Amino acid sequence: MPHTDLLSTIPATMRAIALLEPNEQINLSELELPVPDVVDNELLIKVEYVALNPVDAYFAKQGFCKWHYPHTLGLDAVGVVVKATKGVFPSVGTRVMWHGNVGDQGVLSQYAKVPNFAVSQIPDSVTLQQAATLPCAGMSALIALDKLQLTEGDSLLIEAGAGAVGQFAIQFAKQRGATVFTTASKRNHKLVKQLGADVVFDYNDKKLSDKIRKELGPQGFDAVLDSIGGETTVRNVELMRFCGRIACLNPLPKFEQELMFRRAPNIGIVSLGGAWLANSLCAQQKMSFMGNLLLDNLASGSIKIPQIIEVEFNASSISQALNKQIAGGFTGKQVVKISHD
Repeated sequence: MPHTDLLSTIPATMRAIALLEPNEQINLSELELPVPDVVDNELLIKVEYVALNPVDAYFAKQGFCKWHYPHTLGLDAVGVVVKATKGVFPSVGTRVMWHGNVGDQGVLSQYAKVPNFAVSQIPDSVTLQQAATLPCAGMSALIALDKLQLTEGDSLLIEAGAGAVGQFAIQFAKQRGATVFTTASKRNHKLVKQLGADVVFDYNDKKLSDKIRKELGPQGFDAVLDSIGGETTVRNVELMRFCGRIACLNPLPKFEQELMFRRAPNIGIVSLGGAWLANSLCAQQKMSFMGNLLLDNLASGSIKIPQIIEVEFNASSISQALNKQIAGGFTGKQVVKISHD
């Protein structure tokens, strides 16, 4: 479609799925909102797919300190640039992917705006639906592995290997030469093995720590990617070698000082949202670079994405999907197809 045609088809208003106020049931509403104005280096995107993440569900229940209500949910989006200031790249007609600003309005809407430096251009060989699965889970996995400073031969424990972050982390950790141990429910052992995990433990096993020690030996893990938090984090520090490294995706528990002295762990915190909240242009651009890396790996067949479950663009379907997202045992990636009728 010529650029002028794209511009002429932008309506004045759009449908959006919003949270009127935080609530435990994740009751959502469908609203008619103005299409955002764009200035300077901002792009207006016609949104085609939005991927759902656990963080969307947690914040829908509890709220977020930067939000004003009604708040449009959603952070991971793909779509087509329909409006950009002259000279701003990427230009109108380009297919792009991005992880949005947690402090601003979200992307579960027919149109969204985003700074041009935060998007990644989608290769022709990757579909928009496939690209939507990548940002939050893929970038979180990459940031965690960077913080862990993996080197060839390192032993790495990845918690929840069958979750979206875990699936990407296993594949990228193998690319970096790590020996990967992971936890998963028994029904998902085959899946994580196919992704490259060397050793898989059943996370429901009452003797999990003993079995890990027996398999690993007395030395402890070089590194741990902890996507669970709480007491699991304490256990994982106990399973690490002295001065081992752990990357945590959830809030830290209270540690006993004796454990900290005995293990002296290097603790890294993974926060995608922090790139926006800290107003770090460098960190926001890095998300674009990570997006390019994820897309290139997918285009070349170097990584596989989680199974896609398509969700309808309405309040009740998205509410059900978000509740399912944090009920436990979820291995696929729920992707909302944004309708423009």
